[in-house]
Amino acid sequence: MTESTYAQLVGLCAAVLLLSAVLIVWRRSLPAQIRLLAVQGWALGVLVAVLGVHEGDVELSLVALLVLALKGVVLPRVLTRATVTEHGALREETPLVNTTASLILLALLTMLAYVVSRPVLALGSTSPLAAVPVGFAMTLFGFLVLSTRRHAVSQLIGFLLLDNGIGTVAFLTAGGVPLVVELGVSLDVLLVVLILQVLTSRIRAEFGDADLDDLTELRD
Repeated sequence: MTESTYAQLVGLCAAVLLLSAVLIVWRRSLPAQIRLLAVQGWALGVLVAVLGVHEGDVELSLVALLVLALKGVVLPRVLTRATVTEHGALREETPLVNTTASLILLALLTMLAYVVSRPVLALGSTSPLAAVPVGFAMTLFGFLVLSTRRHAVSQLIGFLLLDNGIGTVAFLTAGGVPLVVELGVSLDVLLVVLILQVLTSRIRAEFGDADLDDLTELRD
């Protein structure tokens, strides 16, 4: 792989990661957000694969397959099961911040990500380091979703967006983590999502919805 091709692939993956993160915050339809999360998982997996091929690291290539399987296939399918009801697909109806304000916040958070990343960018001019601000921006977007969305499934999506951002920064700055560590972290994330998905389904079956504002009004 030539350096030019390598730089283009890293830049393309970073662009898909950032664009999918923006669209996740913009969309209200939960199934659409989950599909975008799957696209983001595939983009992250491809990014790791590109890094592995360029560095000739077989272990990193195996990590890429793990990321593709978990974040691109398994987790989106788990979340999809929590969004389908007899009344059709679910939507985020009561976000604390409207769409216009969310897009403005995304722009401000993106600029903040680039400011925070300046010490990292000063370390070199390689393609992975140049894409680090994207990882920081995704992390901030995840915090935004967690703090402004009120549906339980949206909270899960925000958590996974945050996890993808942290993973992106780790892979771009340090070439990722050992396979055993990544496997352990991935299983932990899967376990958390499975537990929360079961709880969300039970809450919706019991109370008819999983809106957090409605659940805070419940009393023993």
